[in-house]
Amino acid sequence: MSKPRIYADFHNLDDSNRLRLTCAGTIEDLARQRVELREGLVLTFYMDDADDQGEADELRADGAVHYDESERCWVASVDWSAIRHASEEGNSITDAPRPSDPAPTSQNGPAIPGSGPPSPSAELSR
Repeated sequence: MSKPRIYADFHNLDDSNRLRLTCAGTIEDLARQRVELREGLVLTFYMDDADDQGEADELRADGAVHYDESERCWVASVDWSAIRHASEEGNSITDAPRPSDPAPTSQNGPAIPGSGPPSPSAELSR
């Protein structure tokens, strides 16, 4: 079984070089695919990119999910040396819809003390 493919902004990194999973496109993909983030979950993250001819060829990277208490948001540890283009996998066009708004958000907002990490569905209501 393949890992869920979730949009992430590869430029939205924390101080430990981990992906912040806070942008609208990420939240939309998680909700649409009914993926609930949990510690250690491994996902395939993607971001729009193009090849040398200007044709769509998204970037992909696998990462393990963690909740960062200090930033109060979900992040993913990615092996940046293993980043690849979709064309390298032989399937540059996928059946998963693209997010309508991939613009990053600054933070998830404050978490309620004692409530633990926010669920993706809670993020949609913000």
